[in-house]
Amino acid sequence: MNSFGQIFRITTFGESHGAAIGGVIDGMPAGIPVDEDFIQSELNRRRPGQSKLTTARNEADKVELLSGIFEGKTTGQPIGFVVRNTNQHSQDYENMRNVFRPSHADFTYTQKYGIRDHRGGGRSSARETISRVVAGAFAKLALNKLGVSIQAYTQQVGSIVLPGTYKDYNLDLTESNDVRCPDAAYAEKMAQLITEVKAEGDTIGGVIACVIKGCPIGLGEPAFDKLHALLGHAMLSINAVKGFEYGQGFGGVTERGSQQNDIMIPLPDGKIGFATNRSGGIQGGISNGEDIYFRVAFKPVATLLMEQDTVNTEGQATKLTARGRHDACVLPRAVTVVEAMAAITILDAYLLQQAKTI
Repeated sequence: MNSFGQIFRITTFGESHGAAIGGVIDGMPAGIPVDEDFIQSELNRRRPGQSKLTTARNEADKVELLSGIFEGKTTGQPIGFVVRNTNQHSQDYENMRNVFRPSHADFTYTQKYGIRDHRGGGRSSARETISRVVAGAFAKLALNKLGVSIQAYTQQVGSIVLPGTYKDYNLDLTESNDVRCPDAAYAEKMAQLITEVKAEGDTIGGVIACVIKGCPIGLGEPAFDKLHALLGHAMLSINAVKGFEYGQGFGGVTERGSQQNDIMIPLPDGKIGFATNRSGGIQGGISNGEDIYFRVAFKPVATLLMEQDTVNTEGQATKLTARGRHDACVLPRAVTVVEAMAAITILDAYLLQQAKTI
């Protein structure tokens, strides 16, 4: 429920307007050098208030590492950490105490638990993803030793779609703009759309693309724990995610098998390779050594700064105009969350595979 992963496992805790967000990472390999500046830089990519396109909530999101580290290296023991909440405006949510926000978790949480924290959505807030980013940063540090890299970027905002695939762009440019799109011209168009939508008190969704390079062959299981199923589980657990596809995904359904198959070819070093990678680096639920690439669809944020029809907790029709500080588009901040969940998934799958061999 509040944990993800089998060997490399993250358990998270905390609410948006509580004292802190935190977690416990179990199964982190011992002896990995801990780059605290890198971990903080990952949180900085997710933090609010980083540009005019994001929520104005001003949180430093400074991580405090509490255990599992000695003389700058992981010890193999549980890594506990917290990130204090310091800039809550809980009073902004008082008008939502007895009113359900449309398409938010307010109604379902009340039905499930009989109680809800109306301040920022409580546990349903995307602020919970702080813990995922910290765990993902540790996973990246371990994966770096294996030569595995993970990079995500904003591919689409509303109807503005970056054409082509990850191979058509220099992904090192992703961090060169606030949208986190590797093409400056498209980034400007996306930023303009987000600005326009924000000015109207509305929100907009889009798509984040991600590529995993250097993934070892053999990760994933042939039945229920297929690698793409694990990645799908990871991505669909992120706030506001509505869809996941890997490889050519839905785009390949109109083609025939003769057009879709990835033909195997001999390589000069005596190994086997592939002429194409329509499978997205996964075949039979198991990684094949090619790039793993996938796309994640995010819906528009449910909280709007405009009047909406809704009902109160008594079931009576009413109207709501939300207050507070909210993202008009989550994609720029969600890029690092997608990377984090991918890193957690791949490291966990790698450790599971290592446990099966002697």
